[in-house]
Amino acid sequence: MNFLTLDLNLLRVFDAVMVEQNLTRAADKLAMTQPAVSNALKRLRFSFSDELLIRTAHGVKPTPRAETLWPAIRQALSTLEAAIAPTSFDMAKAQTTFRMAMADATAALWMPALVRAIERDAPGINARMVPLTTREPRPLLIRGDIDIAVGFFPGVVAQMIGGQGAARSPIRHERLYSGHYVCVMSKDHPLAKKELTLDDYCNASHLLVSFSGRAHGLVDEALLQMGRERRILLTVNQFFTGGKVVANSDLITVLPHHLIASTGMTDALIWKELPFAMPEVHIDMLWHERDARNPAHKWLRDNLVKMTNDTLDVQLGHDKQLDT
Repeated sequence: MNFLTLDLNLLRVFDAVMVEQNLTRAADKLAMTQPAVSNALKRLRFSFSDELLIRTAHGVKPTPRAETLWPAIRQALSTLEAAIAPTSFDMAKAQTTFRMAMADATAALWMPALVRAIERDAPGINARMVPLTTREPRPLLIRGDIDIAVGFFPGVVAQMIGGQGAARSPIRHERLYSGHYVCVMSKDHPLAKKELTLDDYCNASHLLVSFSGRAHGLVDEALLQMGRERRILLTVNQFFTGGKVVANSDLITVLPHHLIASTGMTDALIWKELPFAMPEVHIDMLWHERDARNPAHKWLRDNLVKMTNDTLDVQLGHDKQLDT
């Protein structure tokens, strides 16, 4: 291949298809027709003597050669974009709608502050909350079904930080908060007035907040390592529902400490430290790199980061009344 004869516009097409993993979405992003995108890829294949992108049932799949080329091309195009992009942006005049995926309790913590920021600084912004029913939001982000996801995504973030292919992933993330799990029960629970032992914990009846309805979670993995198990009498898919049920029954549950107040049942609940070790719970923000330089999207991400500490400080302050 002779670099001097290469049409550099083809690299923009290559980058868009690599980001979107779909010819139709790449064409929309580039304001081109799908046949034009296909023709550009055909010319690239000839120039590089490689298929580069192979059609699949769900879009396109890059070849090893394409995966090797993309980081350098992405960096070069990003540098050019930063050099020529407008330097000013008036958020007060922005008109856009963000689709955000969060669990109910996470949304209850973050959304009031975000609404205040929108009303104050960006009156043309709308937000649409999408139910978060999985710990794997990447397909939603890649398809463009959502613009941002906030929550606990342990497997996803672990892969992005150190997993194979992490550098090629189009998904970006930022840690918002790290907290810990606690055992939550009614103030009238038989265990409320005593120290919580492992035997007491395992012998109790449990509620599990499970988006999938599967009656097995991180706690069960920890118990399994100790040769113990628990009875999960009920699974629910909302933290608010979990708090309501636990407050009015003899079920106990495990919640991230910072989410207790969002159940709306703080007057009826207490929490205790777990009688075994659990990993920290990390709240991460995930987005697609196609939005990385979008000024409105950056405003949203910056505000979610900015309001995290203030919001959680207030919630954890309210939660002190639950300390045992």
